[in-house]
Order: sequence, then C-alpha cells, then structure tokens
Amino acid sequence: MLTDFKTHIDAAFPFLKEKKLVVACSGGMDSTVLAHLCAKSKVDMVLAHCNFKLRGNESDADAIFVQQLAEKLQVECFTITFNTLEEAKKQRGSVQMIARKLRYNWFEVILKEHKHDFILTAHHADDALETMLINLSRGTGIDGLVGIPEINGKVVRPLLPFSRQQIKNYAQHEKLSWREDSSNSDTKYIRNKIRKEIVPKMKELHPTFLENTLRTQQNLFNSKLLLAQSIREKKEQIFHDTGKYIQIGISDLRKLEPLHAHLYALFQTYGFSESDEIEKLMCAISGKELHSRTHRLLKDRENLLLQEKQVPRASVFVLDDKAMKIEAPVGLLFESTEKLEETSKNVVHIDKEKLNYPLTLRKWRKGDYFYPAGMHGKKKLSKFFKDEKMDVFSKERQWLLCSTDEIVWVIGKRLDERFKVEPTTTQILKVTFSL
Repeated sequence: MLTDFKTHIDAAFPFLKEKKLVVACSGGMDSTVLAHLCAKSKVDMVLAHCNFKLRGNESDADAIFVQQLAEKLQVECFTITFNTLEEAKKQRGSVQMIARKLRYNWFEVILKEHKHDFILTAHHADDALETMLINLSRGTGIDGLVGIPEINGKVVRPLLPFSRQQIKNYAQHEKLSWREDSSNSDTKYIRNKIRKEIVPKMKELHPTFLENTLRTQQNLFNSKLLLAQSIREKKEQIFHDTGKYIQIGISDLRKLEPLHAHLYALFQTYGFSESDEIEKLMCAISGKELHSRTHRLLKDRENLLLQEKQVPRASVFVLDDKAMKIEAPVGLLFESTEKLEETSKNVVHIDKEKLNYPLTLRKWRKGDYFYPAGMHGKKKLSKFFKDEKMDVFSKERQWLLCSTDEIVWVIGKRLDERFKVEPTTTQILKVTFSL
C-alpha cells in the first residue's frame, strides 16, 4: 500500500511534497495509518488531535496515544480539548456537527498561526460510500451522491482511493497499534448502522459493490462538471449584475427546460433550494420576496432581483451646521456660495436660512411626501418612486436630507420646492452628492 500511496501522491497531489502538512489524527486505525504512510513518504508534517471529552477516560487515552505516536514518528503534535456537549447546548446543534465545526475551525487556526499549508484527513473509499448512502436516504441532489471531494480548500484526503480493508491489511502487516472508538459500535448513529448492517449485505450480494459505487460516483462527478459548465453559461446569459444587485428576466427563466431543475441549479448557491417557491415568486405580484440565510430574491415587474443581505445600520444620521463633508452613509459636500452655479441631480442649491438645524439623513417612510421642485403641490414619495420606475432595492437605498420632518432633498433625485433659492435669498448652500 505504501507504494500505491506514494504513486497516488505523485499523480494527484505532487504539490504536497513541498508543503508543510497537518495530519488530523484521532488515534483510530485510519488516521494512524495515514500518519505512518506520510512519515514513510518523508513529507513535512505535524499531527493534530482534538479531545472532544465525549467518552471520558477513553478520550483522554486517545490524546495520550496520539502524543506517543508523534514521538515515535519524531514529529510535533498539537492537541486541544473541547467541552463539546456544552458547546452543542450553546449553539443548539447536534454533537456531531458541533464537533466537526470545532475541529475544522481549530485546524484553520493551526494553519494560520504556525504557517502550515494543508490539512490531511484519513477519509477513505468506504467513508465516501457511507456518505453517499446517508445522503441518498435523506433525499439529495447530485452533490450529495458524488461522495467526499479529494480536495476541499485547504483539506486534502489522500486515502480516498483506498478501502477500509486495504488500510486494515496495511496496519496488520506493519504490526501497528491504534485506538478503537467504542462509539463506532453504537448503531443508533446512522453512519454506524449503514456501515455494520447495510454495506456488508450489499457487498455480500455484489462482491465488487464498493468498486462499482466508486465508479458510479466518478461518473456522477463528471456529470456534475458538465452541469456546472452549463449553469455558468446560463448565468452569463440571463443574470445581469448591476453592481448593486443581480437582475434576472422572468421571461428568460421561463424558456429554460426543465424549469424546476434549472431553477434549483441557478439559485441553490444563493441558499434557495425550493424551486417550487421560486416558480411561485415568478407569478407573484411585484414586491413579493423570498429570503435565504444570505440573500433576498424579489419580484419586480418582469424581473427577479437577487441581492446579498446587508448588515443593518443606523437609519437616521444627524448633521449640525458645522458639517462640511460626510462620507457615510452617503457622500455629501456642503459649501457656501454667493451665486447659483451649474446644477444637476447630484448638485443642488438651497436657501440656507430656510433650514432648521440640525439636519437629518434618513430613509423614506410610509406616508412621506414632498413638494418636487418645478411642480405645483405636494407628492407622496411612494408615487414619486413609482414615476421614477425605482425598484424595491433602489427605494431601500434612497436617502433623504431633511430639515425637522420636512424633506429638503430626495438625494440624487429632486430638490424640494420649499427650499429652493429665491431672488431674495442671502445665504446659498451648495450640496454635492458623490456616488
């Protein structure tokens, strides 16, 4: 197996031979074998072990074993202890998921603080098979069936081509010792039940079941690559990035067949996995929205608008009469001038004596109205936005310069008639809006 391992590294991961590696080691058979193979391959490595304190004295004995293994291999060993049960209560997650999160977060810390390059884990072919069956049992798409990736960011899994039996044969041939995790026998965990009860029966029916499954996963992975290429091309055609949000024509989406499959593939990377809900949104009235953890998807006339969720910030800012320039939440420059200069949507001249300080910057509210310069009478801001053909996202981004509760300027859009410069004006305030 050592020869096959070295050949696999040379073919798939030649870059690892020049890097500093962190080998994740639980003390179990798989990670112990990985540590030995790496040591015999003479790579630059350290061991890293997490004590999750889930099995009392057994967990402590695992940590001691890994430290002793590091001494035998003459490599450095990093260890850390977590109160996993307490963390699971705090974060309201399953123990297994919290343990995994703690583990990989700590690995990232090691990489950063000790200037190592990659993390090696001991996942193998049987792990990939079990993961596929778990995902299949829960309902999944192609991503859940392709197994475990050999490289995922800084995590590399060099044992994926090897079966559990091959690893065990190597361990026994080399007379290696390792720690047995008693929880691996508990079939209340779905992975253990699949490993101990389902996979053996499938291998009994089909002696080449593992090899066949790996071949299927490779075929699925190739199909995934083709699908990804197709989806990238579709996005380039119909996802139009305005710089503030992505605009997607509903008529363009309706041309895609099969529609549900395309909706899932196009939007799942933004956290939207229910294609039925997206299709309903396409038929909804303007203003209806869907939310994922990270994004908003809005129906606006004949388009869907996709925007990353923004971090909430203060909605009202106060400006005294000494404010000359501000850069947030919008860029405004205040200058006194003696005469009217060239004006535009981004430059207005205001009769300063009509202002009541402090001024405020705020977002629009339901019921807001103003007196648009050049027009007679007042107008609701909602009607003004509609006439300007502003979408919901643009309205949400719109700032107002106000004096007391009166709108002075719909910034970048229209000055209020009540504050414009008159022939009798003695103090002119020039305000410039910078995008």
